[in-house]
Amino acid sequence: MTLRIPPIQCLLTFEALARLRSVTQASEELCVTPSAVSHRIRQLEQILGTKLFGRADFSLTTEGSEYLAHVRDGLATLQKFPSQVASPGRRKLRVAVTPTFARSVLLPRLKEFSEAYPEVDLTLQVSIPLLDVVAEDADLTVRFGTGRYADVEHVCLSKDEVSPMASAAFIREYGPFDTPEDLSGVPLLRSPLEPWRTWFAANHLDWPEPVEGSQFNDIGLLCDAAAVGMGVGLLRYKLAAPWLEQGTLLPLYEKRVPSPHAHYLCWRTGTMERWECAAFAEWMRNAAA
Repeated sequence: MTLRIPPIQCLLTFEALARLRSVTQASEELCVTPSAVSHRIRQLEQILGTKLFGRADFSLTTEGSEYLAHVRDGLATLQKFPSQVASPGRRKLRVAVTPTFARSVLLPRLKEFSEAYPEVDLTLQVSIPLLDVVAEDADLTVRFGTGRYADVEHVCLSKDEVSPMASAAFIREYGPFDTPEDLSGVPLLRSPLEPWRTWFAANHLDWPEPVEGSQFNDIGLLCDAAAVGMGVGLLRYKLAAPWLEQGTLLPLYEKRVPSPHAHYLCWRTGTMERWECAAFAEWMRNAAA
């Protein structure tokens, strides 16, 4: 009789769920959907012909506890392969990233990934926010939007808050800005990536979306424009961090408003079976947190 060996993704999912005892946490760690976690566990139980979990709280059955020990031993052995056996060769990884996220969040931390995984040759490509224009051969893609992506698997990397920001010279010339109403008549910089109506509504201003003034389809350019005194930009704190740290941008108000958009890491089904893709996804989630 031929024995059927369970797929490695089922074993990794079983180990993660047994350790975390939460489908949500396991799905986030593995960068898959919660339904994928449940499907993999059902598949594993069908292959083994036994129940591994008590369904209420994900506590292990007796058989599940015994099998977990074997799975962890096996995974530990497999993890030793790259460093203790013959070199598997260099791995190619292509990632498409939105421009300002790459500059403000990814690049300042990218050396950490290169040092942790020196055998991975990483290629970064530019994607256009909201339009999702990327090279077809990207393994992983960072998208900026609402998160409704039916064509790919995805996980949220980073949510953020927005606030009006401007240069110190601009604030001196047009300020003070004590109340939200003080923005009336002030040059407002525009971007389809961060609509002003979000901030207006949160501050009880029944104002329409601005239709006049300079407009930018890149948050980095919007930050630069605000920093040189062209007007007030509605900016995300994480993406504007370099400008805030340098003091070239200052928030006009203390109140922060959640942005309706976020950054998501997206991939085609099957991509995470490549260890370099799974490693980068886990590292990026921590880096973007």
